[in-house]
Amino acid sequence: MDYQNRAGSKFGGGGVASQSATNADRRERLRKLALETIDLDKDPYFFKNHVGSFECRLCLTVHQNDGSYLAHTQGRKHQTNLARRAAREQKEAKDGAAALGGMTMGGVAVRKNVVKIGRPGYKITKTRDPFTRQHGLLFQLQYPEISPGVEPRVRFMSAYEQKVDDPPDKNFQYLLIAAEPYETCGFKLQAREVDRREDKFWTWWDNDSREFWCQVMFKTERDERYSNVPGLTPSASRR
Repeated sequence: MDYQNRAGSKFGGGGVASQSATNADRRERLRKLALETIDLDKDPYFFKNHVGSFECRLCLTVHQNDGSYLAHTQGRKHQTNLARRAAREQKEAKDGAAALGGMTMGGVAVRKNVVKIGRPGYKITKTRDPFTRQHGLLFQLQYPEISPGVEPRVRFMSAYEQKVDDPPDKNFQYLLIAAEPYETCGFKLQAREVDRREDKFWTWWDNDSREFWCQVMFKTERDERYSNVPGLTPSASRR
């Protein structure tokens, strides 16, 4: 830093540096120090945004140039956040090793690795409500070798979530039924709105016979069109 040629100082004398000059010199020293130890191309927290500024993803700070960012990396805030991140990653790695490796506080943690044994037997029956004239399907699946304490689970999937039919057809949806150790069964249905009322959509698991029942009823065209219109009662209430 050049301490000569300041206003009010003698030739050869340093003079008193101003606060801004001291800060500028400090930032320059920190930048040179950071350049010796940091490669910006390999810094995971260095990011250049769309307006040309530089951001620190760890501390969420914005800097006008790379020198300001390098000086920031040598500061207290950045160093503290680096230490916190390292401590957290070390703790997560230790917890993950304990979960996979064996002994935990509650006993032995067993990793789940289920071998699929094939698809279950199933039967599909078309149904129709005599009062509302709703069409539906009744699924019956047999799980004689189901894992102890496991009950089948049901989920609806849109055509854009699945990866079997390509390209996806928006006119269809999929009903998935899963139970270990069997493979997940997927049934292709029309993309109609399902009536999710308790007496229309239900599931039942018979633990004695190891059979799973699932009934799906579709809404009528009138219910689909006017279900969200206030003042119009659904067709099921007009019996």
